[in-house]
Amino acid sequence: MTDVPLRRTRHGGRAGAKDRRGTSVIEQMPWKPPVNIDRPTEPLDEAGVEAIHDGAMRILEEIGIEFLNPEALDILRKAGCTVDGENVRMGRDFVMEMIAKAPSEFTLTPRNLDRKITVGGKNLLFGNVSSPPNYWDMAIGRKVPGTREMCKDLLRLTQYFNCIHFAGGYPVEPCDIHASVRHLDVLYDKLTLTDKVMHAYSLGRERVEDVMEMVRIAGGLTHEEFDASPRMYTNINSTSPLKHDFPMMDGWMRLARRGQGLVVTPFTLAGAMAPVTMSGAVAQSLAEALCAVVLAQIIRPGCPCAIGTFTSNVDMKTGAPAFGTPEYMRATQMTGQLARFYNLPLRSSGVCAANVPDGQAMWETSNSLWAAVQSGTNMVYHAAGWLEGGLIASPEKFIMDCEVLQQIQRYMEPEICATGPDEIALDAIKSVGSTGHFFGIQHTQDRYTTAFYQPFLSDWKNYEGWEVAGGIWTAERAHHMFKQIVGSFESPEMDIAIRDELADYVARRKSEGGAPTDF
Repeated sequence: MTDVPLRRTRHGGRAGAKDRRGTSVIEQMPWKPPVNIDRPTEPLDEAGVEAIHDGAMRILEEIGIEFLNPEALDILRKAGCTVDGENVRMGRDFVMEMIAKAPSEFTLTPRNLDRKITVGGKNLLFGNVSSPPNYWDMAIGRKVPGTREMCKDLLRLTQYFNCIHFAGGYPVEPCDIHASVRHLDVLYDKLTLTDKVMHAYSLGRERVEDVMEMVRIAGGLTHEEFDASPRMYTNINSTSPLKHDFPMMDGWMRLARRGQGLVVTPFTLAGAMAPVTMSGAVAQSLAEALCAVVLAQIIRPGCPCAIGTFTSNVDMKTGAPAFGTPEYMRATQMTGQLARFYNLPLRSSGVCAANVPDGQAMWETSNSLWAAVQSGTNMVYHAAGWLEGGLIASPEKFIMDCEVLQQIQRYMEPEICATGPDEIALDAIKSVGSTGHFFGIQHTQDRYTTAFYQPFLSDWKNYEGWEVAGGIWTAERAHHMFKQIVGSFESPEMDIAIRDELADYVARRKSEGGAPTDF
């Protein structure tokens, strides 16, 4: 086995529960996944919800979805669905009966029990950027293929920031590792550099089984303990329009049998892989998602499932995908209404089409993130680090996004909106009257360190002060912070015996060839 981190004689069991941030580069908010206290934004009235639901049901009843997996076809046929070749149709009563078996919320428990997260309800969880093949940072100054070391640095950011609650897919594809063994090396890195909830790509039997086994080993679990409750999750995408492919369905079914978390996210770009109208695109997306939930519930009733939305639009001039648009925001909000209608957790994304971490990147991502908040989303994929429509991962963008995520977390803290006597503060107002100020009074002094959000990246100096300090732009500040964080990073604790078992597993599976490829 190559490039496995040095084994350190460190023990600790639950010691990994501590926030291991190395030297404190910044003062960040504590680990505290936010609860969404706002009412969701609901652009649809009752008739609109029913119209989109009816559209999704008619797609499933009258048009059908192609399942390119013989095992899935056999399961659906035996359950009473109409199967014609690879096309599957199912009645709405059956669909509603099956999805009612899925829980409205579920818990994912990683190896660090203090990083346990609950998906569903009003919980709002943020994950790192996942799956870009390319990387950009200010030191390189251009788009380059991802490497293992770049992936590890982004995993260090994933672990470091308390506002990142789960470790999604590879934060950048390490293209310097052959695809047959890439999943083994990256999962080893993820499990040793982070202690947050893990993800598996549903890309063939070997990859899924390897990830499940490595997560089990890292948690010190028996097979029975692993199967007893969700310890990890997958996210699959349908092949829009109206298809589910072989490998993703294979992984979906394997994880369903073992009761692990399942998220299905159709990638429906209005005007390309879905109707140009947003309600039509949402209806198609829901049909593609719900039929996968049905399959999981047939296999294991009560299996934890969430539906995802990745419905945006294309640039009608070029065909390029656009993100953070008004249409994207409304599609996310509409899907949120339907997710509540089906009583299923919702996943959405923090995305943009910008190529570098500039103003466009931040306003598009901010639009995406606030659409997630407004929609009642439970899992926000790609919440930090995404560029170029998912083709680039950037550490500077990651850190800039985390500033926004912390602000959302602070925004959701109920004390901001508290209305008790201390908050109405009549005595303070009376003591100041119309001629004084509030800076020096006791009411302010008692609260001055906690009253307002304190940024770790934003610069609130005036222009002259900023200029004297070097005139450093935001992305440059983020770059310096990135280098400090990875330079002082300490991996979370892991028992040496577990680390050795993981390393031995990776070495054995590499010797066996890993996952088959055609190159």
